[in-house]
Amino acid sequence: MDAQGHVNNAVYVDYLQEARVDFLLGLDVGGGPEVGAHLLDSGVLVTSHQLEYLKPVVFGFEPIEISLWVDQVGGSRFVVGYELRDADGELAARARTALVPYDLATSTMRRLNPDERAVLTAQLAPAEPLRPLPKVRIGNGRAHRSPLRVRWSDLDSYGHANNVKFYDYIQEGRIALLAEAFPWSPDEMWVVVRQDLDYRRPLDFRVEPYEVATSVAEIGGRSFTLTAEIRDPATATTYATASTVIVRPNPLTSEQRAALGAWRVPR
Repeated sequence: MDAQGHVNNAVYVDYLQEARVDFLLGLDVGGGPEVGAHLLDSGVLVTSHQLEYLKPVVFGFEPIEISLWVDQVGGSRFVVGYELRDADGELAARARTALVPYDLATSTMRRLNPDERAVLTAQLAPAEPLRPLPKVRIGNGRAHRSPLRVRWSDLDSYGHANNVKFYDYIQEGRIALLAEAFPWSPDEMWVVVRQDLDYRRPLDFRVEPYEVATSVAEIGGRSFTLTAEIRDPATATTYATASTVIVRPNPLTSEQRAALGAWRVPR
């Protein structure tokens, strides 16, 4: 739960990952080889997430439910779609995850083999796509920079920072910018309604910190959009980019608009 008493936005991605792994482990070819398990063992990388938050989820003793399907299948890429419903059965989130098969032995991406394509195609159930967000823009001169340390516990079974953790990293950078832009009030309600993340390359554990650069892309009446980049401050290597749309129930004040404007990326 976050400071506002709801399931934190980054935790949704963890729920989706657990459902996706269970889904892939159940894929086979009619009682033959367990194709999904082999896919996970040999390597499958998340290249992007699109996540639309439709309503807050609060703590309860009844489980939430995630429905998922294969949304697209290509030669070396497939997309998983999701609908997350709360304990009352109400739609709380929609999402898409793009994945590519990966050869861990050679550290290279590969094409789907015929068995993988067959089982994934059998699960195809295309649904309404999510609205694309504008291309990520980072204003280097106006980006808020916060250090990022990959924790040992952040690593997944492939030895890299797990894709879910990137949402934590982006969140920490976002909170640092907002805390610097204007004083935090417990009465303020900020709701993340959309958050997309594109993964450029794996993020490894190291002692030296990485960096989250966060900028303001758009300012609306009750909403604003932040863009962020996870990168190496020494080499400017980019590991991931993200866009986050935030809404509040009341219009932004002139003071808040001015504070956000200080970090705004020029068009």
